[in-house]
Amino acid sequence: MSKKFDYRLINRITKCFKPKNAAQKKISPHKATILQARRTTILSAITFAALLIVVYTNCLLYNVPLQSPSAVITKEVPEVPRVLSTERIVMSAIKDVQLTSSKRREEEEVSHEVFHKETQISLIPPYNASEQERIKWFRSLLPELKILESDKLTKEFHSRVLEFFNKECEVRFFMTWISPAESFGSREFLALDSLFNVHPRGCLMILSRTMDSTKGYRILRPLLDRNFKVTAVTPDLSFLLKNTPAESWFEELKSGEKDPGEIPLPQNLSNLIRLAILYKYGGVYLVTDFIVLKSFAGLRNSIGAQSTDMVSKKWTRLNNAVLVFDMNHPLLWKFMEEFASSFNGNKWGHNGPYLVSRVAENFEGRPGYNFTVLPPMAFYPVNWNRIGGLFKRPENQEDSRWVRAKLLQLSEETYGVHLWNKQSSRFSIEEGSVMSELIASHCVICEYNYSS
Repeated sequence: MSKKFDYRLINRITKCFKPKNAAQKKISPHKATILQARRTTILSAITFAALLIVVYTNCLLYNVPLQSPSAVITKEVPEVPRVLSTERIVMSAIKDVQLTSSKRREEEEVSHEVFHKETQISLIPPYNASEQERIKWFRSLLPELKILESDKLTKEFHSRVLEFFNKECEVRFFMTWISPAESFGSREFLALDSLFNVHPRGCLMILSRTMDSTKGYRILRPLLDRNFKVTAVTPDLSFLLKNTPAESWFEELKSGEKDPGEIPLPQNLSNLIRLAILYKYGGVYLVTDFIVLKSFAGLRNSIGAQSTDMVSKKWTRLNNAVLVFDMNHPLLWKFMEEFASSFNGNKWGHNGPYLVSRVAENFEGRPGYNFTVLPPMAFYPVNWNRIGGLFKRPENQEDSRWVRAKLLQLSEETYGVHLWNKQSSRFSIEEGSVMSELIASHCVICEYNYSS
């Protein structure tokens, strides 16, 4: 159908109301003038109505909404009838540019995250590679390993540590994060949340190049806004390991002469960094999958047992997920000495839990090596293969009694719970479970969804 307006309808209407002269109707000229004026008024009204009908019909025929989104936008702008359509075009264009810009930012963030993940994955050596092949592979990656390099940030490390920790710190806490900041999720934030619930006057430093960034600041901001003392600092590994037994090991690694082994290097670097940071500054080291339940203020030179012998009650294995030591403690020196002399990157735990177990067994009870081995209930009340039980809701009265008994036991004997994230991250925190009750009573922010 043509959009051209059909003026024949108006012509017909006009013809019906065409005024006749006074002689034909035998009326006075005065009355004829009045009648003509009335007819003109009626004609104008009918013509206007006809125009409205035609316009409305055209809108229906061509599916043009009477109030489009762009029309809504133009209501916020002072209207000038002659340029209304231009305003709509401009506002629509602005909206399209904003959407495109937002989409581009999202794409850039995704690309940034993918880049970091690919970098992290690249630190996993080729499968079944020989020692020489791994060394060759590792040398090719050295220019990309930011954690090993020295730059402006690393040079500021020591001064930032001294400036951050002061007499107002009830307890010094350290963590490490050698992963992309994007992967620091709600479960990791739970460790921070619970720590400041128990230690509102504590100080936490996260040794991490990736978290020492704008992204990291945004992650920590909910705590900073509440005036809790937390920061992320790029570590200077050369400074931390200087004049320690692990200095030569680190220099060999940086030069590409050391076989990193099959275990991802960040894991073993974290094992070493926690020893060096405590030796240099003293304090408490915690992994990021640990929920704090009780104050550490009364602990000194302590390490926790992961398991004990059922008969003798003597510990059989220690763990390095939680370490509490004074500065320059001799046991930490022995730990680093063992790390450098017996490093094996092909065995899980060899440079971590098994290392501290080997050394502690040799030096326990010796003069000058004063340290305490705490029972499993202190830090590891549930082993990694049973951690799922803390996440499940009670299904019956017996389960409910078990939850209440476990919560009571934890409140009396436990400083915190190692959550074994590698195992427990696949579990959701179900309502009424031990974990849901612990979070409810040991969080500060309490706004995050820790369930997934």
